[in-house]
Amino acid sequence: GNFYTVHDLLQEFPGEAIRLTLLKTHYRQPLDFTKDGIREAKAELDGFYGALRGVPVTDGNDAPAALMDALCDDLNTPLAISQLHSLAAVANKADSAAKPAAAAALKSAASVLGLLQQDPEEWFKWQPPAKAGGLSDAEIDALIAERVAARQAKDFARADEIRGILTAEGIAVEDSAEGATWRRI
Repeated sequence: GNFYTVHDLLQEFPGEAIRLTLLKTHYRQPLDFTKDGIREAKAELDGFYGALRGVPVTDGNDAPAALMDALCDDLNTPLAISQLHSLAAVANKADSAAKPAAAAALKSAASVLGLLQQDPEEWFKWQPPAKAGGLSDAEIDALIAERVAARQAKDFARADEIRGILTAEGIAVEDSAEGATWRRI
């Protein structure tokens, strides 16, 4: 079966993904706990952290009333999580002037549930302890810098080659107007 120790799960997944998996089911309902469910929760957290990425977020905001109402309604954590999705959508669509406030609302709401506790850059660099033998953060940063230089020199073959190396090592490269960022996949 369906038996995992917390120690074993933490060798494969970040703790926040396990927490979100547990929160996605109302406490009065049976829990279908699977590794696929944890992977889905990690993907959701990737989206939440992506909404916070590159945005200076200040603490101290109150959690939105809709989230608190959901929790006061028999601790309805699935509804509270749907509020996080709504807040993340607002943060992703916000213009540069409104984005810090939208990201702060998302972070404060998530903190009530014990989520989004890390810096987004650290979240995307996390890797399971079992895979710690791969490229170091410094090596990845050096390859990203080399790739950026190759793209600027219009050496797209080399840039694609570097992207292939990173992908083979489980690193996703995301290009934007602000520059290239990476995350472990």
